[in-house]
Amino acid sequence: MAEDADESGDSILPEPLRTVTPLTGPHPDETMNLIGWGMFLGLLILLMPLLPFILIVWLISKVTDALTPS
Repeated sequence: MAEDADESGDSILPEPLRTVTPLTGPHPDETMNLIGWGMFLGLLILLMPLLPFILIVWLISKVTDALTPS
C-alpha cells in the first residue's frame, strides 16, 4: 500500500524532506570537536618521533631531484 502512494505521487512532502524527525537548524557540536582535537593531538604525539626521519627522506628526495637532469 505504501508503494502505491509513492508511485502515484500523493506525498505532501518533497522527496528530500521525507523524514519522521523534526528538522533542526545548524548548531555547534562541541563533543565532535573535542574528539577531533583529541585524535589530532594523539596522532601528533605518535608521529613526533618519526618527524626527523620523514624530514631526512624529504630532503634526500629534493636533493636527488635537483641533481638529476630533467
